[in-house]
Amino acid sequence: MKKDLRINKIIQDIKDIKIQGARNVAKAALHAYSLSSTKSTKNKLIKARPTEPLLVNTLKRFEKLGKKKTLQHFDKAQEKINKFALKLIKPNSVIFTHCHSTNVVNALIYAKKKGKKFEVYNTETRPLYQGRKTARELRKAGIKVTTFVDAAARVVLTKSQGTKSVDIVFLGADAILKEGVINKIGSGMFSEIAYHEKIPVYILADSWKYTKEVKLEERNFKEVWKRAPKYVKVKNLAFEKVPKKFIKAIVSEFGILTLDKFIKKAREF
Repeated sequence: MKKDLRINKIIQDIKDIKIQGARNVAKAALHAYSLSSTKSTKNKLIKARPTEPLLVNTLKRFEKLGKKKTLQHFDKAQEKINKFALKLIKPNSVIFTHCHSTNVVNALIYAKKKGKKFEVYNTETRPLYQGRKTARELRKAGIKVTTFVDAAARVVLTKSQGTKSVDIVFLGADAILKEGVINKIGSGMFSEIAYHEKIPVYILADSWKYTKEVKLEERNFKEVWKRAPKYVKVKNLAFEKVPKKFIKAIVSEFGILTLDKFIKKAREF
């Protein structure tokens, strides 16, 4: 009975985004599935976050590799991502990021420990403010962070109203497809602005986020407006696609690769 309660709590925490970041979600799902490796548990975990192929792929790998080797993958992949991302950060860079990505946060903290001097501009990421989690984690690591409301992205990326020039954009990904990546709503808009401003956009992500298709999640409108007027319809679109055109490269454990080259490599594995 206690085991069932623990599993149900993990599922609910994933649904409520109390567990944030695709890797953290995948690890939590792996733990729940290891407690009860049934088809029912697997289906419930997948339904809890349908936009997370990393979760799905992790459960599949667990069935083949076991828990220990599956968990080892995350750390090994992150170590490689850290080293590849380090090469992209020039001295005194201003790095823009959106939402919360474990891969991005860890890579930036690693760069800081390696003596790189840079600062981060990030968005608070409404309606659940995942960007504040990013800001707290980076600041705790001694990284200079400036947080903006989401709607200020054009101002931030075009060096106006007192902001500095952004040199590079680091985004995470919930899913990587052959035609682009899926990430938090706003990512496509920021990437398009960056593209036109000739600011390179890099996606930092584990290769297990590759998938052929994914459902775009629309979350409960109450996250946006809890007590909206009776006849006001509220749409809480949680994710969007960043087209391949706007992406400079995917930074994964495979290296710094164009999306096409990454997809080819991911399919091989």
